[in-house]
Amino acid sequence: MLFHMRWYKDSLPGKINCMGEDILSSNPKTEELGKSKAGVSWMELAIPFLIMAVVLVVDQLSKAIVESWLPLNASWAPIPSISSLFRLSHVANTGAAFGLFPTGSTLFALVAVGVSIFIVIYNFRLPAHNMAYRIALGLMLGGALGNLIDRLRQDHVTDFFDFGPWPVFNVADLCIVSGVILMAVLMLRDEWQGVQAERQKQPPETTVDTDQSESIEEPSSIMND
Repeated sequence: MLFHMRWYKDSLPGKINCMGEDILSSNPKTEELGKSKAGVSWMELAIPFLIMAVVLVVDQLSKAIVESWLPLNASWAPIPSISSLFRLSHVANTGAAFGLFPTGSTLFALVAVGVSIFIVIYNFRLPAHNMAYRIALGLMLGGALGNLIDRLRQDHVTDFFDFGPWPVFNVADLCIVSGVILMAVLMLRDEWQGVQAERQKQPPETTVDTDQSESIEEPSSIMND
């Protein structure tokens, strides 16, 4: 009977104890059903994935429109008067974002997988109340997966935003860069706040009154005489 109760307890962890008593309410892991083990709400954990979904929809939809409407290596200027500054150009990019390293499509696909896994893990390890960080993670995750889908689907990435001398890019590239910049700004802000907090913790420097020190030294000099 005791063996049976122990086995039943192990089969339902956090439900009953060896005496058959309900300990659901006393289990700290189940006190807040709306939070993860790290104390972060599931809604907050879902923010990067919601942003990722929006980025993927916009990125893949815009690429599908360009691929079906504009021939490869063709350009169209929506405003002819500024065609030298902005136009839409259908480009097949086998490299990284903004056309960098054009011969590494397979390598960058593997890098995108690794970065995506790292972002997901980092999101679950990030403490609560870091919404801005999670927005940056969502932008980077959506951009990385958007270009990864292209590489798996057609062995290259479709780029179309053409701003003059700047390399042609797409929505995914824009989100990746925006996420990286936002992450860098947040990290610099936190570093600055940490330095300021350390300075405030340091005790103020004590200054010795020179007049009082001289008055203390005078009696000792008289006795020596």
